[in-house]
Amino acid sequence: MAAHLLDRGGRVRARREERGALSLLRHIDLVLVGATFAVALIGVVMVYSATRSVFPLEPTYYVKRQILYLVVGVALGVGCAVVDYRRLEELGYVLYGAIVLSLVAVFAVGRSIGAGSGAASSATTVREIPLGPFQFQPSEFGVLGVIVAIGLYVHRHEKELTLKRLAAITGLAAVPMVLVFKQPDVGTTVIIAIVFAGLLVFAGVRARYLLGFALLAGGGIAALFGLHLLHGYELQRFSCFLHPNQNVSGACYELNVVKEAIGAGGLHGTGLFKGAVTNLQYVPEQYADFIFSAVGEQGGFIGGVILLGLYAVMSLRIFRAMQLARDTLGRMICGGALVFLVFSVFQNVGMNVGIMPITGIPLPFVSYGGSAMLAFFAMVGLVVNVEMRRLRGR
Repeated sequence: MAAHLLDRGGRVRARREERGALSLLRHIDLVLVGATFAVALIGVVMVYSATRSVFPLEPTYYVKRQILYLVVGVALGVGCAVVDYRRLEELGYVLYGAIVLSLVAVFAVGRSIGAGSGAASSATTVREIPLGPFQFQPSEFGVLGVIVAIGLYVHRHEKELTLKRLAAITGLAAVPMVLVFKQPDVGTTVIIAIVFAGLLVFAGVRARYLLGFALLAGGGIAALFGLHLLHGYELQRFSCFLHPNQNVSGACYELNVVKEAIGAGGLHGTGLFKGAVTNLQYVPEQYADFIFSAVGEQGGFIGGVILLGLYAVMSLRIFRAMQLARDTLGRMICGGALVFLVFSVFQNVGMNVGIMPITGIPLPFVSYGGSAMLAFFAMVGLVVNVEMRRLRGR
């Protein structure tokens, strides 16, 4: 009799768990997921169009790797969506510590790579940890580490954000920022700083404290130039941003040929695989930071608007998830993800059209690269996770 009751109790619990899982599935944001997949598929096509001439004997070399990154990214995103995000209360700081350690490991076992392409490239950076035939860039996950750590800290101390607490929050952001800046990777450093500022706003930090952080940021930027902390190629890129018509064939070549490719697309574009600038490989490493120029040339203004429209849909759905989040941790995760996505898109597209300085920031889900793809899919997975569990008691 007792065994029968135990067996019956087990079946009841199993049915409850099954109903709970089905209930969660009903709350998946299919619009966000669909828009993300659409952008990623556009990225696969654009990477192929920008790389099929790099290795004439193996035109699918890059796109096959991009598809692999996409599959692994989807798996990681699913994992981040399935495991209840509230477990970050137990593991959040552990994950943050692991990311910081990986940033430190870059300097010990990292591989030196070029700081960029074109004439402006006169230095090397150490950003990648070799993993067999692949390379891992911990800086791409540094932003997620900051979002999780600060989100968890604010969740625990939301009602007592004193100056002492704000100093601790600043420290959580400053450690990965310094390590990323030393690689050097100014672009990702700026991303972390912008996300940090957004998280302070979402945490409800008082206006006078925000003003103080803004003044400190302004002083830090002045120190970068005044103390000559930027490398030569970084100063060249900033100079090209201010004076794009100087040294067109030298340090400013990248910016000008990218704008030429986008301008060649006109309204309707040249057509898929028919862009002369893209096919002739005039844009250095176009498949990475300058992939938007391939979109602009082949898809024209209309193609660019469609891609940006998909990003807008993603941003609005993430904003919605932030509004519906059941707790502060969920709200901070979604808020950080929103700033991460929006500024990454703005910076990358901006540097392609000349309204922002050139930095090594990839276009989310479109630029070639495994680490960035995984980081962005993990971000979307966390947002889906928060929204699925937005109802209390789920």
